Amino acid sequence: MKIAVFGNTYQERYIDGIERLLDTLARRNARIIMEASFFEYLAQILPEPPAVEKVIRNHNFDASLALSIGGDGTFLNTARWIGSKEIPILGINTGHLGYLADASADNLESSLNDIFTGHYRIEPRAVIEALCPDGGGLSRPRYALNEVAIMKNDTSSMVDMEALIDGVKLANYRADGLIISTPTGSTAYNLSVGGPIVEPLAPVWIISPIAAHSLTMRPLVVSDNSTVTVTTRSRSESYRISLDGNSFSMEEGTTVIMRRAPFVTKVVKLTEHQFIETLRSKLLWGVDKR
Repeated sequence: MKIAVFGNTYQERYIDGIERLLDTLARRNARIIMEASFFEYLAQILPEPPAVEKVIRNHNFDASLALSIGGDGTFLNTARWIGSKEIPILGINTGHLGYLADASADNLESSLNDIFTGHYRIEPRAVIEALCPDGGGLSRPRYALNEVAIMKNDTSSMVDMEALIDGVKLANYRADGLIISTPTGSTAYNLSVGGPIVEPLAPVWIISPIAAHSLTMRPLVVSDNSTVTVTTRSRSESYRISLDGNSFSMEEGTTVIMRRAPFVTKVVKLTEHQFIETLRSKLLWGVDKR
C-alpha cells in the first residue's frame, strides 16, 4: 500500500508517536511518500530523516491512502493537496479539537490495524467550487471542503452582498460577511456565527451571514445542486474571500459563483465512529457539568 503522509510543523509533543507511526508503516511494508515541508521538519528533529520512497513537492503524485497528522487546518491543507485525486484521507489528531480527524496519537496502533485489515468506511464529502468570472484571485476555479467566506476588510464598514440562488435573487445582505458552508464545515466557521450543525453527508449548502445589519437575515439551508452567486460591494476598493482559511483580496463589485465541485473529498472513518458520537465527544453534548 502506498501512503502519502502530510503534517504540520508543530509536532514536538507528539514526535514519539510519529516515530511509532513510521515504524508501524515500515513493518507493514507500506510505501511512504511525504510532503516536502513535513519531511524537512522531521529530518531536523528525528535522529535520522524519515525513510520515504518520494518527497512530494508538487501535485504529481498518487497513493492509496493519505494520512493527515495535525488538526483540522492540517486536514484541510491535505485535502487541497489531494484535490480531485479522491485519495481517501485519514486524519490523525495532534491538534486541539480535531473535528475532522478520526484517530488520535494515543490509538495509532489500533487505528492503523483497522486500516490494513479493511475495518473502515469512506465518506464522500461534497466540495464547493468557487470562480470569479471578473478575474482577481479566483480567475480559475478554487475549492473548499469547509466553506467559502466573503468578508469585509478589517478596517472597512459593512459590505453589501447580493446573493442569487440559481439566478433568482435571494437577498441583499448588509453584514460583515457571508459564509457558504458545506455540511462538513457546518461545525467550523458556520457554527461560530450561529449557523446550524448539519449531518456531513446531507446534500445541502448552508448560507450564514456574519453580523448581519438586520436581525431578520437568518442562516438558510439550500440544495447543494444549487448555484450560489454573490456580488459584493463595499465602500472600500476591495473585500476578502477565504476558502478554508486560504484568503484572497477581491476588487469591490466583483461576482463569485459557487457550485458543487465535480469531485469529492473522501474521508476515512473508522468503523466504530459515528457522527452523533463525534458531536458528543467533540462538542460535549449531554455532558453533566454539575
